[in-house]
Amino acid sequence: MPSAYLFDLDGTLYTDAGPVPGAVEALERLQQARIPFRYITNTSRRSRAAIVERLRSYGFPAAAGQVMTSVLAAAELVRRRGHRVVAPFVAPQALPDLGEFELVGGTSGVAPGSTSPDAVIIGDLAEGWSYGLLQEAFRAVMGGADVIALSRDRYWLRGDGLALDAGPFVAAIEFATGISARVAGKPSRDFFEAAIRSLGLGADRSVAEIAVVGDDVWADVQGAQGCGLRGWLVRTGKFRAEALAASGITPDRILESVATII
Repeated sequence: MPSAYLFDLDGTLYTDAGPVPGAVEALERLQQARIPFRYITNTSRRSRAAIVERLRSYGFPAAAGQVMTSVLAAAELVRRRGHRVVAPFVAPQALPDLGEFELVGGTSGVAPGSTSPDAVIIGDLAEGWSYGLLQEAFRAVMGGADVIALSRDRYWLRGDGLALDAGPFVAAIEFATGISARVAGKPSRDFFEAAIRSLGLGADRSVAEIAVVGDDVWADVQGAQGCGLRGWLVRTGKFRAEALAASGITPDRILESVATII
């Protein structure tokens, strides 16, 4: 059994229909067994506080310190690079997690003025994307702004079926500018290492004893394995057998659902 777990959220612990059957009970069993875990997500649609509230509403044991998001990871990256002015292309609900920066343009509600952004952060805006927003992000990057992607996720599962995620829009900006984005969320090593640090495990614990559990074969499984972690794939959410077969990726374990982890 792993010494700790990192759980993806959408499609793994819950969907738009509610928690995956048995998921709440599985995490309660982990908590009773004193096995540490963290919630990790590439979502840019909610703040950490809102994610904690949603988890608790479903019955999951959750505290702010247990949640790592791509938006928070992007904030750390922006801070580390010494940037001050940020153009956010994320859902307005997630903006509180970028509150330490001067936000201009994008979805900030502040019209871009004479101050050019130091960094552009691109997340999942779904139907919120427009030609105007893509054009604004394009010009900012061409003007010298760092481009930070919250993820390269291709698609996710919502109530009406599979939907485009941030990855295709990140690819559009990269193609147009010829500049590669820095990825803040999964599957970046920085993201997983930050989540591991938050577990507070002793130095004698190997990362190979930690399992990442998710429904994305690239961001969750391949990303985990690239960092020396175990990558476990669940057959819930956006799992597709044909996508797994075509990926060439071999998960360390495939579960019918998170309910069977313990």
